[in-house]
Amino acid sequence: MKTTTQAGADALGTRERIVRAASRLMQRQGYEGTGIKQISREAEATLGSVYHFFPGGKQELAAEAIRHGDREFADILRSVLAGEEDPAEAVAAVARAVAGELRASDWIDGCPVTATSVGTAGHAPDIQQAAAEAFERWRGLVSDKLRACGIAEEDAYELAHTVIHTLEGAELAAQVARSDEPLVIAGRHLARLITSYR
Repeated sequence: MKTTTQAGADALGTRERIVRAASRLMQRQGYEGTGIKQISREAEATLGSVYHFFPGGKQELAAEAIRHGDREFADILRSVLAGEEDPAEAVAAVARAVAGELRASDWIDGCPVTATSVGTAGHAPDIQQAAAEAFERWRGLVSDKLRACGIAEEDAYELAHTVIHTLEGAELAAQVARSDEPLVIAGRHLARLITSYR
């Protein structure tokens, strides 16, 4: 017989598998192209388990999948930015890291936040809110790095917007072209822009 602690650990494991499966599938297929049954199969969980953890259904699960993708990319971003003292080189390194991750997935795994939220505008406010929070967190990490290196707060805020949104577009272009060139070029030019503010 399982103890309450063991049952809780099993439940958390199932929930995490469901979220990871949803994030991965929506990253590759988008929100509309991914069904609850497919998520349950991928997660090796019953449909009942999916609805137990996400009574709000696919929209609630998609919002949580975005939060999962947000945390994953925030960890990468935090690590790469911390690895370079020069903020310009740090941003170029982020572009190379994104290119490396995309190449390693054979150009399949683009941004999970964008892939999941595109097409839901106007009818899935929870998904849109989760995506907005993800972009805000990523911009905050870049802005913090820029300010720590002496760039004025307002400039850091605007540069962070430019960095994150340029990388998002470059990632999509790289995925379509199956080439890291769009990201490498974007990183190089973002680095030049940041250097001009120092």
